Amino acid sequence: MKRKYSRTQSLVGTAVLVALVIVLQTIGSGIRLGPFTPTLSLVPIIIGAVLFGPLTGAVLGFVFSMIVLVSVVSGADAGGAIMFSQNAVATIIIVLLKGTLAGFASGFIVDRLAKKCGMTVAVALSAIAAPVCNTGIFCIGVMIFFFDLISGWGQAAGFENAFVYVVMGLIGINFLVELIIDLVLVPVIVRVITALRRSEQP
Repeated sequence: MKRKYSRTQSLVGTAVLVALVIVLQTIGSGIRLGPFTPTLSLVPIIIGAVLFGPLTGAVLGFVFSMIVLVSVVSGADAGGAIMFSQNAVATIIIVLLKGTLAGFASGFIVDRLAKKCGMTVAVALSAIAAPVCNTGIFCIGVMIFFFDLISGWGQAAGFENAFVYVVMGLIGINFLVELIIDLVLVPVIVRVITALRRSEQP
């Protein structure tokens, strides 16, 4: 997808979205939808990836990951803190990789599919890719590096299978709520892009 934003416009837009990611991940982490706490910071990551490209998406995803990592190291994320105490390097890799790749994948998909499938479909697939990538890398990482720990947690929670516990216990409905929120915002993102393109036309 061709973008006509100047370097200044891209930097300013990215800076605004970085601030939004920080606010949503720090203050917004206390927002609950019933019993669920969805990751609302994926929304500005997707918007940045669509508007400014996969590298911007990766930067926004990295900022999101760094905030998550701080909560893990500080102990604010109890489960993450336990993982960090058992294998700090693996925990850091998982946390940084999942957010960064989620942002990059979101922008990459739009770039490759916008012309072939149309903007609405491309943005929808981009909105799906971000939470899938973020959650998928987490699942793969904990199953590879923390299988014994996860198995113990699963058995304590009444799950015989570690993978089922990861999907149903650690991730559960939160992932579906995040996915729905991202998809609901697809028309908004498309309208923003359309409006920006029209404003650029002489």
